[in-house]
Amino acid sequence: MSELWFEPNADERALLGALSSYLSERVVPTAAERDAEGTFPHEIVRELAGLGVFGLQVPEAYGGLGLPTRTAARILEEIAWADGSLGLTVASHNSLATGHLLLDASEAQKERYLPKMASGEWLGAWGLTEPGAGSDAAALKTRAEEADGGWVLNGAKQFITQGSVAGVYVINARTDPAPEGKPHRGISSFVFPADTPGLTIGRKEDKLGLRSSDTAQLIFEDLRLPADALVGERGRGFYTVLRVLDGGRVGIAALSVGIGRAALEFAARYAGERKQFGRPIGHFEGVGFQLAEMSTELEAARLLYLKAAELKDAGRDYTLAAAQAKLFASEAATRAADAAIQILGGYGYIKDYPVERYWRDVRLMRIGEGTSEILKLVIAKRVLEAFSA
Repeated sequence: MSELWFEPNADERALLGALSSYLSERVVPTAAERDAEGTFPHEIVRELAGLGVFGLQVPEAYGGLGLPTRTAARILEEIAWADGSLGLTVASHNSLATGHLLLDASEAQKERYLPKMASGEWLGAWGLTEPGAGSDAAALKTRAEEADGGWVLNGAKQFITQGSVAGVYVINARTDPAPEGKPHRGISSFVFPADTPGLTIGRKEDKLGLRSSDTAQLIFEDLRLPADALVGERGRGFYTVLRVLDGGRVGIAALSVGIGRAALEFAARYAGERKQFGRPIGHFEGVGFQLAEMSTELEAARLLYLKAAELKDAGRDYTLAAAQAKLFASEAATRAADAAIQILGGYGYIKDYPVERYWRDVRLMRIGEGTSEILKLVIAKRVLEAFSA
């Protein structure tokens, strides 16, 4: 692990050390098998829960570790280095479902849900995306209507991480008509356990990469919720959604660096051992320069996500920094994985070697938590605002 700009304290260092040892011994050797089978690693999740990684930023009062964002992000990077699918499971649980409750839940909701989420007993799933609402998330059609002193939820969610294995769901739905020209208003958020009648798990997705991360469709048919299932203020849930996505982008940037690191390390070892024309291929500029670019870009990507994490921990506006970190890290890691395949040549293209899996896994990072195109819009808007008269 590089320690540029990040100096963990003794407790954090011990946690990272224990995690690294566990990942190397238990997760890395079986990652390819889980990818091939597309099976969710229930046993590994239970084991990881013992290290506290499902409550990274949950306060100790609710059973979590209460870590700063920078430490949590470095942990996500390490897990993604070992297995991108496992990294996404841990990141989405912490950043999205748990993150939303930490921002907006009532004290009663926190006491009910956070201890079980922090312990890993309940994984969290967060529902925003729908079949017709992706980048235009405010166009969601899922509705929650008042009835009998509570709510009735109807609709569907698409591409939901932990969709079929979660113990608790945080779902965003429209409760009120949107004012003209303000589609973000009128959206509210709800939390409920997995055994709530009216919830049906739809199709489980057969994905290009991250195949042992659970991704499924959710269907709500007259799902009845009590009044206290509402999270935060009615009609203003989308403002919390935007804050959740900011935090999620730091996590995706960390995942990207982790997967990119794995590609770099494997390619560098291969380039130092593989000989052509009488010497290791890494000694040829065509290969060595690729390794140099991979290393430099991944270090820069780590600094960007650590900057965003530091701003978040300081309570400062980090929307721009998170967008920049996620954009650059996801693009840089994709280039690193692609370069790793090129360095291995034909061997990189077959499943006997892990670099093709790194490429498949990292490809989602340019889509989830805001596509690269959406992030460029976010960044451009902030830049124009900063330099407008």
